[in-house]
Amino acid sequence: MKNTALTDKHIALGAKMVPFAGFNMPVQYEGVNIEHETVREHVGVFDVSHMGEFFVTGPKALELIQKVSSNDASKLTDGRAQYCCMPNEDGGIVDDLIVYRINEEKYLLVVNASNIEKDWKWISKYNEEIGATMEDASEQYSLLAIQGPKAVEAMQSLTPTDLSAIKPFHFEIGEFAGMPEVIISATGYTGSGGFEMYIKNESAEQVWDRVLEAGADYGIKPIGLAARDTLRLEMGFCLYGNDIDDTTSPIEAGLGWVTKFTKDFVNADALKAEKEAGPKRKLIAFELTERGIPRQGYELFNQDEEAIGVVTSGTMSPSLNKGIGMGYVLADYKALETGILVKIRKNMVPAKVVKLPFYKK
Repeated sequence: MKNTALTDKHIALGAKMVPFAGFNMPVQYEGVNIEHETVREHVGVFDVSHMGEFFVTGPKALELIQKVSSNDASKLTDGRAQYCCMPNEDGGIVDDLIVYRINEEKYLLVVNASNIEKDWKWISKYNEEIGATMEDASEQYSLLAIQGPKAVEAMQSLTPTDLSAIKPFHFEIGEFAGMPEVIISATGYTGSGGFEMYIKNESAEQVWDRVLEAGADYGIKPIGLAARDTLRLEMGFCLYGNDIDDTTSPIEAGLGWVTKFTKDFVNADALKAEKEAGPKRKLIAFELTERGIPRQGYELFNQDEEAIGVVTSGTMSPSLNKGIGMGYVLADYKALETGILVKIRKNMVPAKVVKLPFYKK
C-alpha cells in the first residue's frame, strides 16, 4: 500500500486511516457530518494526492487527447480545464478525468487513483499511431483540494495571484505558500467552490502546514474521504467505480454534455447511435420520502414491486438530513417525480426521482 507525502501529517492529526485505491488515506478526522459542514460553511483541506497526473506534450498532444476523450479539447485555451470521459470500445467508460491546457503543446490529464495503470495503458495504445510525448508524473505530485466558500479569502495571503479572478475550470501557474510553479486550479469535487493545488511532493508538508495556518481564522479543518463522498453525492457528481465504469455508457450516465460528436473519438459512432435511439436505462437521482439510508447495491423497484434497477451511490445527506442516492433504472422510470421503491433490508422504502443537484446553496 502506498502512502502520500502527507501520511505522517494525517496520523499526527488523529485521522482514521483506511486503504483506498491502493493508498493509505484519511477517511475522517472529527467525523463526517462536522467535516461536511465545514466545507459547506467555511473551508476545508483534503489530501487527494492519490490522483494520477499524466503530461501529454508535443505537436501531436491535442490529436491524442481528441482521440481518447469524449469532450472537445480543441475548445480549450491556455489556462483552461475541461471535464470529460474516456470511452472504451464496448460502450462503457475507461475513466473520467480533467484535461488542463497549459499551452498549445502541453496538457495535463488528471485521472482517478484506482485507474492510473489502466488509463496509462489505454492512452498509450492509441498513442502508438499518433506519437505524442507522454509522461506519468503521478509519483511526483501531491494534490491539495482547498474547498469551501471561504477558500479565496483564507488562501489569498499565500499567493500574489488574485484568487478571486480565477473562474471555475480555469487555472494559473504561480507561487503559492512559498513554492514556485504551483498549478492553482479553480476546480473541485464538492460544489462549494475553492481550488485544487498541484505541488511537488517535496513541498507538500510545508504547503499543508501553511494552508492550515493561513486558514485558521476562517475555520479551516482537514477533511477526510468520507465527507468528500457525501459532498460530491449532494451535487450528483459521478464516482468512478460506483456510478460509472467499464459497463456504463456516457449517454446512460447523463454525461452527454461532455460527449461531443463534432469530432472523431473512440467508439463515437456507437455512442451517437445510442443517443439517437435513446438508452435503455438511465442514471437517475432520487430522494427517500420516508426515513432510511440507501446504499450502493440496493435494488430499486417500481410501485408494483417489479425490479427496475440498482443504487450506485447513496447516503444520508448531512445538508438535507434525508436519504439521497443515484442509480440506474429502466428508461421508462427516469422522469422527475416518478415514484420508486428502494429495498432496504426487507423493507420497501418509497422514494421519488429528483433533479440534480440535491444540494443548492
